[in-house]
This record gives sequence, C-alpha cells and structure tokens, in this order.
Amino acid sequence: MTTLTPLYLLAAEQKSAEVTDWSARIAWVIGLLVFIALVYWLMREGWKWRGRLQSDLPELAATPEGFADDETLLTLEGRYHASTTAGQWLDRIVAHGLGTRSRVELTLTARGLDVVRPGASDFFIPAESLREARLDKALAGKVLPEGGLLIITWAHGETLIDSGFRSDHAAEHQAWVDAVNHLTSTTTEGTAR
Repeated sequence: MTTLTPLYLLAAEQKSAEVTDWSARIAWVIGLLVFIALVYWLMREGWKWRGRLQSDLPELAATPEGFADDETLLTLEGRYHASTTAGQWLDRIVAHGLGTRSRVELTLTARGLDVVRPGASDFFIPAESLREARLDKALAGKVLPEGGLLIITWAHGETLIDSGFRSDHAAEHQAWVDAVNHLTSTTTEGTAR
C-alpha cells in the first residue's frame, strides 16, 4: 500500500525555476546578428568580384531608333531569370545588370530581340547575334519543370550567352523557340550569300 505524501512536503522539495541570464542571451543574439551581417557582406563582395571578372564584356546594345515601327513577330511578358556563359548553366553573368532578376517584356522582329526590364537595364540583341533558342529546366539557380524556361543563346562580343526567360503563359515558349531558330537560320543564310 502506498502512502500519500502531504502536499506541503512536496511543495518544499521543488526548486524554483532558474532565472534567465539576460546578458548571455543578448550576447548570443548580437553574435548571431553579426554572423548574418558578415555572410551578407561576403555574398555582396562575391557578387562585385564576379562583376569585376566580367568587366571585359562590352556594353549592352540599346534599342535602335525606329524599332517600334518594325513588324512584330512575337511578344512575351514574363520574367527574366538570368544570363550565363553558354553551356555553363551555373556561371551567372552579373556585368551590366545581366544578373538581376526582373519582370520582362520581349519583342521579336526581323531586326532582333528587344528586352525591356522594368527596374533593371534594358538591352537589345541584334538578329545577327542570335544563335538559337531552346527549352530547358534550369539556369543559374532557377530550376523548373522540364521545358519551363525559354533559353535564348546569343553572341555578345567574344562571349556566347544563354539568357533565361519564363513567360506568364508557358504555352508560348515553343512558338518562341521556333521563331528565334527560324530567324537565326534566315540570318545565317543571308550572311552566307
């Protein structure tokens, strides 16, 4: 048979809760904030270092005068994800603002591709610089389902660049691949003559 211990004896045996050591807690929080700030500073320095490495990349072309009067082949609204060295899907190009993700409006004409990016640098890719278009699933840290990214390969100076776009309506991607590849083949045939 068990005996019940009187309540006043149980209450006398319990210890009071430990008092929080606020100075140690504040020191840990400050240390964590300093560590986070250091990591962000290192990331920023890495981004600037990558930009300095790519400083030999020429300035981006501006939209030529009278481009708005050209016959529009296709337009697209969506997102610009990144530009990388062609064939190197993780080698992001950050020079001249090409590393900045943004909304995008693309316009394709016989003269080339106009890339308008609200909040980032706009640029123009002449038709003779376009090399190919394809569908892919990954580019510079952005991974989507198979065929979720429209990748346009173009030449800029001595560098071949892959630029990744995603339309608000992914069904448009295949039409863009066909149109850009048709434009590059007719441009190549025209310069071969």
